[in-house]
Amino acid sequence: MSRVGKAPVRVVQGVKVEVKDGAVRVEGPKGKLSQKVPAGIMVKVENGQVVVSRDESVENSGALHGLTRTLVQNMVHGVSTGFTRELDIVGVGYRAATKGSILNLTLGYSHPIDYEVPAGVSVKVENNTHLV
Repeated sequence: MSRVGKAPVRVVQGVKVEVKDGAVRVEGPKGKLSQKVPAGIMVKVENGQVVVSRDESVENSGALHGLTRTLVQNMVHGVSTGFTRELDIVGVGYRAATKGSILNLTLGYSHPIDYEVPAGVSVKVENNTHLV
């Protein structure tokens, strides 16, 4: 049995998880997400936890067991706290700045690079070389 798949996913306060029509739907303060459940995988919500199990008779259910549990965990984390990535720019004269929804990068080319930040993503520049 999958060690990752058998661990239950704790549902935090303010997050609602629903299993219906072969899909898991997760709703929280940061948005709504849904994921189809593969054949041979069962998802149940009980006692504030999401439990993922598998049907041994279905081929490849073992490979999908841990994957499905991790996808559900990532959905719960995403709608409750969100994800953050940090980037340090290293180089002589390299720097970054934001102008509204435009990220301006100076990376050693003959011209600055203007990158439009997608909707739903925020970029914060700290001390010219650290992006969050």
